[in-house]
Amino acid sequence: MFDNVPITRIYKDSNAKSKSINDKVVAEHALTINLDKKELVTLLCSPEKLEYLALGFLFSEGLIKGKEDLKEIVLDENQGVVEIAIAEHANIAKGGEPKRLIGSSGGRGISPPFLDHYKVKSEIIITPGEIFNLMEEFIHRSEIFEATGGVHSAALCNRQHILVFSEDIGRHNAIDKVFGECLLKALPTDDHIMITSGRVSSEIVNKVVKRNIPILISKSAPTNRGVKLAEDLDITLIGFVRGERMNLYTHTRRIAYNKP
Repeated sequence: MFDNVPITRIYKDSNAKSKSINDKVVAEHALTINLDKKELVTLLCSPEKLEYLALGFLFSEGLIKGKEDLKEIVLDENQGVVEIAIAEHANIAKGGEPKRLIGSSGGRGISPPFLDHYKVKSEIIITPGEIFNLMEEFIHRSEIFEATGGVHSAALCNRQHILVFSEDIGRHNAIDKVFGECLLKALPTDDHIMITSGRVSSEIVNKVVKRNIPILISKSAPTNRGVKLAEDLDITLIGFVRGERMNLYTHTRRIAYNKP
C-alpha cells in the first residue's frame, strides 16, 4: 500500500531549517487486463482489490453487464495480469479494441463516447445531517490517504452507513473498485449514494449513472460538464462537502433542507 522512503523536510518559519526523516509514499502498480486471452488495457493503480478494479473497469466500459457475463477471472499478482474469460452468451464486442495504457489520473477509457439513453429513476430523500455524517465516516475510513496523502477514495452508501469502500491512486479506479465489488458480490446500487474524494467530471457522472445511483457526493469540485450531465441524467450532485457546508448543484428535490 505504501513504502517508507528517506526525505529531507524543510520548515518555512525556522530559517529553512531541514530535517532528514522517513516518509510514507503510496505504492503504484501496473495491472494488465486480458480479455478472452487478448490484451485489452493496462491500468496504473494501487495494488489492492485488483479483481474488483478489473471487473468495475469492464462494466464501466460496457464490456460486461453483470456477474452472469463472467466465465472465469484469474489474477496473477506477481506478473500484474488479470485473465478474464467472458461467458459465451454475453453480448459484447470482443477483441476489437487496441491496447491502451491508462494512467492513474484516469481519463476516458476504451469505450465509445457516452450515449445518454441512461437516466436515473429514484425518489430517495436524504437530509443534510445524513450527508455530513456519511462524509465524516468516509474521511475516517481513508486510512491510506491519512498515511500518504496520495490516494483517492470512493464509497457506496445507504443513508446511514458506508457499505463498500475503496482507495486508489486514481479517482476513476477507486470508483471502479467499488462497482467491481458490487458486481462480484451481487450488491444492489439502486437507491444508493456514491461518495468520491475527487473532482466530479462528466466521466465520473457517466460511471455513476450506469449503476442507477441517484445521489453523487464529493468533498471536491465538479466540472461544468459534470454538472450539465448530472442535470440531464437526473442525478443529484453535491460538492464541497467540507466542515459545516456543502454545495447543491442539481436535482435538489432529493435533499430535505430548508429552502430560502
